[in-house]
This record gives sequence, structure tokens and C-alpha cells, in this order.
Amino acid sequence: MTPLDRIHQAARDRQAHIILSEGRDPRVREAAARIVAAGLARITLMDGEAPGAASIDSAAAPDLRPLAEAWHDLRKGRGLTPEAALEEMRDPIRQAAMRVRLGLADGTVGGAVATTADTVRAALQVIGRAPGVRTVSSFFLMLPAPAGSPGGGSPDGRAPDGDASDDGGMIFSDCGLVIAPDAAELADIAIAAAGSCQRLLGRTPRVALLSFSTAGSAEHSSLARIREALSIVRDRAPGLEIDGEMQFDAALDPAIRARKAPQSPLTGPANVFVFPDLASGNIGYKIAQRLGGLTAIGPILQGLAKPANDLSRGCSVDDIIAATAVTAVQAKG
Repeated sequence: MTPLDRIHQAARDRQAHIILSEGRDPRVREAAARIVAAGLARITLMDGEAPGAASIDSAAAPDLRPLAEAWHDLRKGRGLTPEAALEEMRDPIRQAAMRVRLGLADGTVGGAVATTADTVRAALQVIGRAPGVRTVSSFFLMLPAPAGSPGGGSPDGRAPDGDASDDGGMIFSDCGLVIAPDAAELADIAIAAAGSCQRLLGRTPRVALLSFSTAGSAEHSSLARIREALSIVRDRAPGLEIDGEMQFDAALDPAIRARKAPQSPLTGPANVFVFPDLASGNIGYKIAQRLGGLTAIGPILQGLAKPANDLSRGCSVDDIIAATAVTAVQAKG
């Protein structure tokens, strides 16, 4: 069973109620029908129809006014009027998020049409951070490509020969949201990404804080932030298997790590890779996707009170299905 198969099975077991907020897009409608047919989640489609899915007209929903009242209560301190709240709640992205906030659904997925900025803003403003979370961040699930595809693995779904990783999938974070994290934010990202690894992949996380240096092989002022983040994580999560600063090859390959960082506590290939900033993370996941042949699912948000996830505007139907399955697994059962 591949990592994505396991996520699909976990979604079937959970049977979460997920809102797809962009039902006017034919890709979203097709995805909704396939999700329902596969039993991955219960689906409500905003502004569109699909077999087996519930449907809501965002501009004329029967409960639009109470939703708008809830939105007004949240934002009146910032000058939002009741009339503006009603108008804003007609936006399907924001309305879907409010339905999740109020417990009318377990999670939402959008972004096939809306920008990442609009999708993430709605999630942050309406759903908000989980208790105790200071930094909302994102990650990509990096999974072995299907056998037979360009860059894909062997018929049993394992990674290509020569790849030190196994077939369990990996987490790359943050590749989509926090531009220049400070040490505390980097620590938040590492801890959240480790939790995402455990929850979605069912794996014990082994976390690497990535850099151009391994265990002091270089000296530069930028490394102080990574070293401080490591110290913070070890104080906050002493049981977490984590090391850094570390180059990618040392993080992935235990033989290289044994030469470069023989005192490292990592007991195997890292499966959670925390990048020092958004630029390196975004570049890194796209290199792994385009040249390494890995399947990238995301960006998936972590740290919200309830799950809401973004799609690329160039997403495929399969991308929407995968993001919805991940959202269903993120939802608390």
C-alpha cells in the first residue's frame, strides 16, 4: 500500500464532511463526484452540483444571515458593519471557512480559482489558529511517483534505485507560507511538521533542519537562527528526533551523515525536512517534483483550529482529490 493509499484509507475510515468552495470550476465538480464515489469524504459543493454531493448557493444560502452575524461578531472590532459582513459572507471561500468554524463541516478546500492569498487569508481570519499555536505554516507531502510514471519507482511503489529514502513519504516545510521565519517560527514549523508526519503518514518523525552546513562544517551569521531553533525544539519537544544544521544529503542518507555528523541522534533517513526560508523550500520541493519524480501534494496548512487547505490554480482533478483526502485526515475524529 502506497502512502497515498494509506491516506485514502484513513479518509474513508474518518468520513469527514469537507466543503469544496469552488463548484463553478469543472475540475472541482469532477473531483467532488470522484471523492463521493470513492467514499473518501462527505462533500458539500459551493455553487455547483455533482452526483452524491450536497450543494449550496453561496449568494442565497438559507442560513446566510446567521453566518454573516457570526462574521460580524468576529470583525466588528475592526469596523466591519452588518451590511458589509452580509456581503462578504456571500464569498464562497469565506463562507466555507465560516461553516467549518461553526462546526457545520469538518474542513474546506479551495484555491483552484482563488489566489493563495485569498484562501489563506480566509482561513486565518475566519477559522483562526489552534489553541497554543503561534505560527501557521504549510508543508508539502512528497510521495513516491506511481510506478511507470516519469521518475516513478519500481512496480512495488518504492523509490527509484539509489534514493536513500523509503516508500513511506516525506514532509517538506515550509514551502508555501512563512517567508523568512525567525528561530522561534522555525521551531514552530519543525514541531508542526513532525505532527503532520505522524498524523498523515503514520510515521515516527525524524526531523532535519536544513542548511548549507552540517554540524558546524561552515560558519556564518545565518546559522545562528537554525541552531537556536534546534535548541528551542529540544526544550519544547524533548522526545522528538531532530538534528540540524544539516545539508540535505546528510539528512537523507545515513552513510553520508555518519561521516559528516557522527554524533547525530537521527536513527535513519530524515522524513521531515525543514527549510530555512520560503525561497529554499519552494525551490527544493519543485526540484524534487520535477527532477526527482516525486508527487507533491500541497501546500497543506498546519496550525489552524480546523483544517482549510489551498490548491494551486493549475491543479488537476487528482490534486483536488488528494488535498481533500488529506484535509479529511487532518479533521479531528
